[in-house]
Amino acid sequence: MNIAILMLITIPVFWLAYRNYGKYLEKVLGVDDSRQTPAVTMRDDFDYVPTKTGVVFSHHFSAIAGAGPIIGPTVALIFGYIPVWLWVVLGGVFIGAVHDFTALFVSIREKGKSMAEVANTTLGRTGFLLFISFTIALLILVTSSFLQLTATSLGSIVPLKDLGLEAGKTALHVVDRGGVPYAQLGGIASMSVIVLTLFAPLLGWLLFKKNINIILGSILAIVIGAFSIGLGIYFPVTLKPELWMILLSIYTLLAAGIPVWALLQPRDFVNSFILYIGIVGLIVGIFGGGLLGIKLAAPAFNLAEGTKIGGAIWPFLFITVACGAISGFHALVAGGTVSKQVSRERDIRPIGYGAMLVESLLAAGVIMAIAGGLNYETYRNIVFPTVAGVKSNPVLAFSLAVGGLLKKSIGIPVSAGTVFGILMVEGFVVTTLDAAVRLNRYLFEELWSVLFKNPPKILKSYLFNAGLAVALMLYFGWNNLFTLIWPIFGSANQLLAALSLIAVSAWLASKKKPAWFTIIPAIFMMVTTLWSLFTLLFTKYLPLKNIPLTVTDIVLIFLGIGVIFMGISKLLALRKAPAGTLEAAATSEKN
Repeated sequence: MNIAILMLITIPVFWLAYRNYGKYLEKVLGVDDSRQTPAVTMRDDFDYVPTKTGVVFSHHFSAIAGAGPIIGPTVALIFGYIPVWLWVVLGGVFIGAVHDFTALFVSIREKGKSMAEVANTTLGRTGFLLFISFTIALLILVTSSFLQLTATSLGSIVPLKDLGLEAGKTALHVVDRGGVPYAQLGGIASMSVIVLTLFAPLLGWLLFKKNINIILGSILAIVIGAFSIGLGIYFPVTLKPELWMILLSIYTLLAAGIPVWALLQPRDFVNSFILYIGIVGLIVGIFGGGLLGIKLAAPAFNLAEGTKIGGAIWPFLFITVACGAISGFHALVAGGTVSKQVSRERDIRPIGYGAMLVESLLAAGVIMAIAGGLNYETYRNIVFPTVAGVKSNPVLAFSLAVGGLLKKSIGIPVSAGTVFGILMVEGFVVTTLDAAVRLNRYLFEELWSVLFKNPPKILKSYLFNAGLAVALMLYFGWNNLFTLIWPIFGSANQLLAALSLIAVSAWLASKKKPAWFTIIPAIFMMVTTLWSLFTLLFTKYLPLKNIPLTVTDIVLIFLGIGVIFMGISKLLALRKAPAGTLEAAATSEKN
């Protein structure tokens, strides 16, 4: 198949979905621009900060995108590019974007509350405890899988011959391994991440304290991004993966207590431009390749090999693509930080529905890039290595695919395209790490406030709660392979999306609003993810005697089933009850 055909279908489908289905949801939900958002009414310039639409979009997109829409499709391609593409497109339009839009809307209407707090209102105290416990477990899996992935990819090296380069004839730093020259690509991304983090407070001060023009801020962001890349080429930072894991853990601990305007927002703002340029580059490369007649080299359907390596296509395809189609983590971002920054309700559709479709577009581009820009055997050897001691490195596979695609389609050197490919991923993996640790800190604080009438002082400490989140992240990331953590992370992530949709559905039912567009996706994701957790338990974790992941799997199953039963019973009760029952019941239960 020509490389451009699927993208020619994808873009208009997403545009029509945003224009039509997104507007329909906006109308049904009752988006009202005359209502003041919590960012305005509860402004404290720490968490509640009314922010320019473009900056909020960039922060939200950077936080939800992370490495998920790149890593998930890269790993799932083992099933064939057609099944993965279909799930990304249909899941993005009818499940993922609906989930993100409704979660952000409900969180804003509930004064910036997290989805766990919304569950407290809709499902009661027991439902809240089950929901928040599940969410904390999910975030530990998110951070531990991305921590290991980041540490591995920041140390990535690639043989010069794979980049079309020769030793002594390249600006890239070269190391010798067994007589073979390798380029230190991970070191470039490492320096870029360091520079962006150091410059973030300055950009945040200019944007939020000096209120500089958004266009000027964008230009500065692009300049900082370009400077970080140039510095990385000449001064790469290469450390052992174990040391990176420790340093990233220390960084996320500190970042969890810094105001969002001083680090998270401005760094996400800079990172977003790298990703925007990357998405445009992928699309140009795909269409340019289409005009040149480049074909998709990977199998269109590869179910036999995919089943052997990745498990049955249902449910494992649907949990391997953990972000490109739907992600429960997005609801945490929407309710954790974004709902406290949106200035106007009319911004909810572009930020909630629109950002998810852009993420799905990125995932579709990743599928085309790998299928058309990388030799299939090379892909398998990098993502599913059979050599002892060699770790899976999907970030490297994607980066090499970008380099190959841009070389074939528009003549950009493989080395330049590969460097840019790895940069597209790295900044966002770190963004996901510090955003997730910050969210887990919030959730621990919420949990203690419910469990204890007057929580001890230490349980109110940001260092204690962030430290607990970081310690658990480091433990799981240090002791488990990425290929073992990713499936349970994907299952938990997608199940959290189903639980969020249940909480949203109960909220909509209490307001006597239609909820079919959240209930149907919730049912599909509940069945899919619970089955995947059962399968992982009995086919992987128990046979391998992996006690931590076995216990985690069992806990997730019980917590998920508990929330589901409570959600269904509450939803049925609310459908028959008069409007206002939800608020009255929540008030009574708190008292």
